[in-house]
Amino acid sequence: MADIDLDPEIAALLSNAEANNEENSIIEEIENIPDSTLNITKKDLMKGLDSGPINRSIHDVDLSKTEFAKVEKLTNDKPSTVYSDPKYYKIVLTGENASAQRVHQLLSKYLTCQDAKDRAVYRQQIVTAYWELLRGLASKMADKSIPEPKRMLVRFGVLLPSLFKAEQKEFFSKIIKENKTGEPILYTDEWFAEIASGKMKNSMTDEKRQPQKNLTAEEANTVEQSKLIQLQSKHSGKLQSAENMLGIKENERNMLEHNLKDKVEALCEHQPILGLAPHTAGLTDFQRKLFSEITETLHGISKNDKELTKALNEYQEAHSLYDSVSSKIQEGGGMPVQADEGAVKIEFETIRQMAKMTIGRRGNQFPLFTREFYHCTEKGTGTRENVIEILRWIESIDPGVFHRVHKNVPNRIVPYVLLVPTYGDRGFCWEPFDRYNRVTSRGRIVVPMYPRDLTIAVLTAVADLRWQVAKEKASYYWMEEGLTGQYYQHFDQMKLKGDVKEFFIEDYILWMTKESTGVQRLDKDVRGIFWRNMPYPKPLKEELRKRSLVYDELCKKDANREMSDGY
Repeated sequence: MADIDLDPEIAALLSNAEANNEENSIIEEIENIPDSTLNITKKDLMKGLDSGPINRSIHDVDLSKTEFAKVEKLTNDKPSTVYSDPKYYKIVLTGENASAQRVHQLLSKYLTCQDAKDRAVYRQQIVTAYWELLRGLASKMADKSIPEPKRMLVRFGVLLPSLFKAEQKEFFSKIIKENKTGEPILYTDEWFAEIASGKMKNSMTDEKRQPQKNLTAEEANTVEQSKLIQLQSKHSGKLQSAENMLGIKENERNMLEHNLKDKVEALCEHQPILGLAPHTAGLTDFQRKLFSEITETLHGISKNDKELTKALNEYQEAHSLYDSVSSKIQEGGGMPVQADEGAVKIEFETIRQMAKMTIGRRGNQFPLFTREFYHCTEKGTGTRENVIEILRWIESIDPGVFHRVHKNVPNRIVPYVLLVPTYGDRGFCWEPFDRYNRVTSRGRIVVPMYPRDLTIAVLTAVADLRWQVAKEKASYYWMEEGLTGQYYQHFDQMKLKGDVKEFFIEDYILWMTKESTGVQRLDKDVRGIFWRNMPYPKPLKEELRKRSLVYDELCKKDANREMSDGY
């Protein structure tokens, strides 16, 4: 290849590869690939549906968990060798559709182009070509045998390891690939795998899915098994909710019975009369008062028995439904034998829209990882472990953030979190919960992996979730009742203009980052609304009241509400 005078930005982009004595520079790496290796080939459909590192239990809502476990290791000690493979680029593009050839050609022009305007054109064309390449890769993510470079492209957007800086390459090589946490935080390739396997439903869209026609017996069985697995997940959540309620009522009965025994024992204790032994004294004033207390306790036990019986019946019914669906799944051969490519195609379009939303209209749409645009720290990169640590911090300040109340019992339901490899800055909530199962289904939030501030990106997603759950709960009265109603009325009184939800999200960020540390940044009315509807934990409240009379006054109002039973 003849020597080319590269643009300084491109030269800087490529210099690291030469400094590290990599086998080929990026330009040589591209040009040395024969075009014949990039011809369109048809891959056999996956034979099994082992979704690799995904822990299947992520779809089962564990109501016994009260918080995120601390992540002890954010990265592996030993780096992976996947990015050191000189054939990485070839492996990614070989055997894919025509868009692979298109990406290959455009990337070559983009990296060697010296004219800024032409380079901008190539850059935009790469965006379109990349998503066409990803369209073909999406349905292959459920195949455990797929080459790892292809998976890393979908997960991190890494097409060329030569675009890493040395320290970036080492960091990405140490990112933990498997989901060892058991939490529903998924990379894009894992998300596609779960959709293909039928363990997850497609993300909700406004478009109606067209019914499938003329299915073969095998395809019909796959569709039926996928629906049964989704139904099993739904009943699993209901079963856990019913068991949780039953446990609460059993504990309540134990406390009432223990209280009754103590009172009866106290009632039956009589003091001997001095000089008149073995005769004992009559009831004391304290013991006479026990009659009414014992009567109240008996009424409480009677009421509890009715509620416990109802909870037991609901638990038995939920258990029966869960066992019935599980039996049908086993009768049908367990997991479906073929991936649902139709579902993956639909989800692909949804994820493409999600990626755009994290970036915004004026953001950087470039889809490939490059040190030219990646400016995150290691802890500021949206890896699974980093995001969990931020969610753990959020929940420590806003304990009810993932709670959904059912029958006056708050159930902690952590949403699915999709990590998309974009240079966006804002996360968001795609859906607060499944429209067909509002009780125990997980919501879905999306977080960009390469933002300027990962904490803010996660906070915007969680704030959006907070708003949408409260809005759905209030239904038609969302402008009048609950968190959204109170905030909207403030918004209206202040005659603010714009999207009320966006104002709420910005205020929620201040609530979490400033007000929680005693720095007053919110309007007085907003602070009161958040204090009542999204209360800090008691230790933090006590700490804040020592810092300012503002928080002390809010704590006094809490005490007044508790005394009046209006809290």
